[in-house]
Amino acid sequence: MPKLKTNKGLAKRVKVSSNGKIKRRKAFAGHLMSGKTGDRKRRLKRTALVSKGFTRTLLRALGKA
Repeated sequence: MPKLKTNKGLAKRVKVSSNGKIKRRKAFAGHLMSGKTGDRKRRLKRTALVSKGFTRTLLRALGKA
């Protein structure tokens, strides 16, 4: 069976932690920030974890599963 190709677009956007969780950036933080409150902007700066059910799909696309 041939090797699986890594989805490079995904690989640039996420990081896999040592215990297999996937970290991602939050959406809606790219532009039009002046209309958002400071609290909301600070929340958007933080990284988020991909949900457990979707992690397996993404790991397969990254060639890790």
